[in-house]
Amino acid sequence: MRRNKVIGRDRRHRRVRKKIRGTAQRPRLSVYRSNRHIYAQLIDDVDGRTLAAASTMEPSMRDKASGTVEAARRVGTLIGERGKDEGVTAVVFDRGGFKYHGRVAGVAEAAREAGLEF
Repeated sequence: MRRNKVIGRDRRHRRVRKKIRGTAQRPRLSVYRSNRHIYAQLIDDVDGRTLAAASTMEPSMRDKASGTVEAARRVGTLIGERGKDEGVTAVVFDRGGFKYHGRVAGVAEAAREAGLEF
């Protein structure tokens, strides 16, 4: 059962990635959700480099619960601030094959509130 879920998510992610591509002016905001943590990266696909990253694995986030919508919102705020520091104002959102719901939506909403446009 678990294997089918992973394969399905991978297929959805590949289908989305065919259509979107991050650039230096408008990087891809990629979100990955595991059972315990959530990760977000701003990626320039043209140069193949990560401009900024945030996750619940960071020492500043470790003292609080990491698998909640509130933790996802903290990650979204952090990636928004780090993106602004890099001079990024607009991004392309990549939900990573996950439903736009719960923690994934929490990252997106907090990043918008922090100043990223998508």
